[in-house]
Amino acid sequence: MSFEGKVVLITGASSGIGAATAVEFAKNGASVAIVGRNVEKLNKAAENCSKYSKPLVIKADIGDDEECKKIVESVIKAFGKLDVLVNNAGMMRNAPISDGNFLEMYDETMKVNVRAHLNVTSLAVPYLIKTKGNIINISSVAGSLAPNIKGATPYCVSKAALNHFTRCAAIELAGEGVRVNTVSPGPVITDFMDNAGMKDIKIDNFGDSMPLKRVSQSVEIADMILFLASDKAVGVTGAEFVVDNGYLIKN
Repeated sequence: MSFEGKVVLITGASSGIGAATAVEFAKNGASVAIVGRNVEKLNKAAENCSKYSKPLVIKADIGDDEECKKIVESVIKAFGKLDVLVNNAGMMRNAPISDGNFLEMYDETMKVNVRAHLNVTSLAVPYLIKTKGNIINISSVAGSLAPNIKGATPYCVSKAALNHFTRCAAIELAGEGVRVNTVSPGPVITDFMDNAGMKDIKIDNFGDSMPLKRVSQSVEIADMILFLASDKAVGVTGAEFVVDNGYLIKN
C-alpha cells in the first residue's frame, strides 16, 4: 500500500498503537503529524518515523478545545490538506460504580475517549471532505463486552460510545465521500496499563486465555489501520474491525 502524497494525522501517537501506526504510514510514503502529551515519548516516536520521513510533531492535550484547534490548524499550515485522521488517543480511569469518585472518573474518561475525538473530527471534516479522505477510530473489545476488571465501567462505556459515533459519522459523511471505520483491539502489548496506573496487570499473561494463544503487538493494529485507510478498503465504511486473537468469540 502506498500513501505517497497523503497527509495523516494521528492522535495519541507518542507510544503504543499510535506510534507504530505513525511509523507504518511514514514507511509507506505518507506525511505524518503525530500528537501526544509526553514530550520524551513523542520525540522517540518522531525519531522512529524520521527513518522514513520527518513527521510534524504536535505536543497537545486533545482534552483541551483550544489545543484541538491548534492541532488541525498546524496540520493544514504545514501540509495544506488532510487525507486520513486516526483518532487513537485514549485513557483509562478506573472507579467502581459505588465509589465516591465514580462520576469524576467517568467524566475524565469520556472527555478524552469520546468528546475529544468528536471535537477533532468536527474540526478535521471540512478538510477531509475536500480530499475524500477517511477516519479510523481506535476503540476496544471493551466496547462490546464487560471485562473482568474492577472499575472498568467508565472505559467500557466510552468505547461503546466511540463505536456508535463511528456508525453515525459514517452515515452522515458517506454522501461527502468520507469513510469512517473502527478498529477494536483486544489485549495489545503497550504501556497503556502502566499509564492507567495498573502496573499489576501484565498483558503478556492474557496470551494463554486467547483462542490463538497470543496477544497482539502494536504493529498488527497499525496494519489494520493502514488497510482501512487505503484504497483497498474503498467500499468499507461504518464497520468495526476486531483484532483480538479470538477474545470476543471466546467471551
